[in-house]
Amino acid sequence: MNCNDTLVPSRFLQTCDISLPSIDVEPFTLVIFGGAGDLSKRKLLPTLFHLYQEKELPNDFSVLAFARSKMADDAYRQLMKEAVREFSEEPFNESSWVEFSSHLSYLSGLFEEDSSYEELNKILEQSSVLTSRGDRQLVYYLSVPPQVTPVIVDKLKNHCLCKEPFQPKIIVEKPFGRDRASAVKMNKVLTEAFDENQIYRIDHYLGKETVQNIIFFRFSNSIFEDLWNSRHIDHVQITVAEDLGIEHRSTFYEESGVVRDIVQNHLLQLIAMVAMEPPIGFEAEFIRDEKRKVFHSIQPMSDDMIDRFTVRGQYGPGKIDGQNIRGYREEEGVPATSNTPTFLAARFNVANWRWTGVPFYLRTGKRMSKRVTEIAIQFKQPPLRLFGRTCDVLEPNILVLTIQPDERISLRFGVKYPYSPNQIYTVNMTFGYQETFKTKFHHPYDRLLLDCMKGDLTLFVREDEIEAMWDVVDPIVSRWERIPPQRFPNYAAGTWGPSEAHRLLDQEGRHWITG
Repeated sequence: MNCNDTLVPSRFLQTCDISLPSIDVEPFTLVIFGGAGDLSKRKLLPTLFHLYQEKELPNDFSVLAFARSKMADDAYRQLMKEAVREFSEEPFNESSWVEFSSHLSYLSGLFEEDSSYEELNKILEQSSVLTSRGDRQLVYYLSVPPQVTPVIVDKLKNHCLCKEPFQPKIIVEKPFGRDRASAVKMNKVLTEAFDENQIYRIDHYLGKETVQNIIFFRFSNSIFEDLWNSRHIDHVQITVAEDLGIEHRSTFYEESGVVRDIVQNHLLQLIAMVAMEPPIGFEAEFIRDEKRKVFHSIQPMSDDMIDRFTVRGQYGPGKIDGQNIRGYREEEGVPATSNTPTFLAARFNVANWRWTGVPFYLRTGKRMSKRVTEIAIQFKQPPLRLFGRTCDVLEPNILVLTIQPDERISLRFGVKYPYSPNQIYTVNMTFGYQETFKTKFHHPYDRLLLDCMKGDLTLFVREDEIEAMWDVVDPIVSRWERIPPQRFPNYAAGTWGPSEAHRLLDQEGRHWITG
């Protein structure tokens, strides 16, 4: 084809009658409650600085940190400079930081004092910038312990900081309560001050590219969507393994344990992304509707089912990468007799038309052999030994969606080994995001912060989802707390958990694919 030839539009493009929207981020003011804390240092400020360098932010924006420590603006900027230098994924750029830091300021105050909110109101009236719509976009980020959230929200409401002249949004970090009752109470506090479409309950797992791609992978590839049911899938495994321990969070972890920390949010969201029905459109409410249906479809567990189909664990001393690792009970701030679980393996059943009879096996834990998050979908074996007993199909077809540490998708299938008499050999067909698209790593907070500023709720968790997820895990937590474990610790650091976790699958003729 030469330059003078006329390009004929594709017939597929002709049928695409709705163009994808391009939404720029409007001027905003971000108020970070707890803006001098660990989350701000490790995640929020490095993310904001990265977005600034990538020119994702508007020219007019401001970030106001609100915290108890007394310091001037310059001292706060220096503190965050050191944090960004330490925790950023990219080389530190001094000149960019000088430009970016001019947008940072600091307010010292107590979350429970009215005078702090009076001062906040004055600052916001002076610093907030009008958007193209003529309003003032304001985002509150609650980087605080859960028990502080009601105090802050109540003060914001009483000082008229939840309505005009501002257009406020509020981002709330997990945990969303300790059980269903406390989650309902927390949601009531939030919805009395804000509309549901102003509330962004953040789960950073949903910001990971591979998690988002589950929907695209399923619904844009008919070869997989047609197989995505109990007729063709034998079972699903989801592993969220961490090689790290509790990282100086003993107080938090003693109150939460593995179920509240990981299962109630991350793992159940991953189940929903795998098991949901096709939404009627790619809009926030349609997708969140389908996820909620999955949570309601998960079969409630009786005490007998919990005893049979769940395994709890706590790590003891061991080795990871040749380094001696102390056990959970030896961690700073942990009682020597603690029965807090750091590991769970469980079989869940999604009791709906698509998934009845397909077990979902979940596994998550601290101080495991390596850091990995994977969803493995194992397909059913062929019913006949077509190639004879000696060459039977030994390995099933398995689709693996790896979320971390690398983002990739692989499909395991059998081929004939070259020059052999009908010998089957298992191979993997693999797609890697970084290798294919040559993209740099983007932290999940990049996407989630931008989505909030653009008003996109798709990757945030709705009120009824939160309560439905607690309905799933509350019986497990209650049973475990009533019946103390017989032996803790029951797995060594650097392993794949207690032996009972392997027997959970072995007794049904299956085995863990990862590890």
